[in-house]
Amino acid sequence: MSADPVISVVAATRNRSESLSLLLASLRGQTLSPEAFEVVIVDDGSSDDTPGVLERELASGSLNLRLLRSARGRGPAAARNEGWRAASAPIVAFTDDDCEADSRWLEAMAAASQANPGAVVQGRTEPPPAERDSIGLFSRTLEITELGPYFQTCNMAYPRILLERLDGFDEQTFRQSGEDTDLAWRAIAAGAETVFADDARVIHAVNELGPIGSLRLPLRWSDAMAVIGRHPEMRSRLHRGVFWKRSHELLLRAIVGLLLARRFPPAALLAYPYARDVVRRTRRRNASTVLAPYVAIQDVVETFATIRGALRHRVAVL
Repeated sequence: MSADPVISVVAATRNRSESLSLLLASLRGQTLSPEAFEVVIVDDGSSDDTPGVLERELASGSLNLRLLRSARGRGPAAARNEGWRAASAPIVAFTDDDCEADSRWLEAMAAASQANPGAVVQGRTEPPPAERDSIGLFSRTLEITELGPYFQTCNMAYPRILLERLDGFDEQTFRQSGEDTDLAWRAIAAGAETVFADDARVIHAVNELGPIGSLRLPLRWSDAMAVIGRHPEMRSRLHRGVFWKRSHELLLRAIVGLLLARRFPPAALLAYPYARDVVRRTRRRNASTVLAPYVAIQDVVETFATIRGALRHRVAVL
């Protein structure tokens, strides 16, 4: 393997041995020559077969692979920081352990980065075409077809020199979420150009979370509220400049209306727009309207996580 790869792939992983195997297989199938890239995988305290998957991959010698392991989970920001700092190429491409890279992914990422020196490059992310019909109420995937605004690390490339200048991800403020968005907007504030590479494509798995997992997921979003306080440009993305989502406004109006209805019954009509919206969103997620109350519970959890983050980071967002 070359001592001077053109691009380094960095991925953090935790307890996703099966999907990690698919990611590694997709990296073995890249059109970019094997000596032109390296792969750095950071195992963030996995307790499943992840160490075995990585050791077998390392023993095969198919990839220029470097393994880093933490005995305990420290979160994605800390794991990715360890990964890019261990990388040796001038371009660092980030992806996730529940993604598979298109065969031309690295070739396209390297080309876009070299054609736009110093730029932050974002690639296209899609769910598997065969699994689109399975996307529903209890699943999660990502589809990114244009530049920003969240710049998720499932498909991003940064110049290493820029990562060094910015000191990477802010792992103190963003322990569970928001670290990728914050990094990109700090890069933009520092003068970096952002570019969308449509042909640098990754496939993001449709992860089945189940009813409980789908409620737990939004609880991780609280730290993401700090992005709004740190980068005022993001406030224009909020509903009415205040609400994380339109559904949060409708939910809070409904709650106020139901509370006021004890003394003034017509106030209960304030809940109607929210009820209609919940039914519409339930149908849009390929679920029976019988599950509309579950969607409402999701909204309550999301709104709680948002307000908790707003209080923690002292930012006006609901």
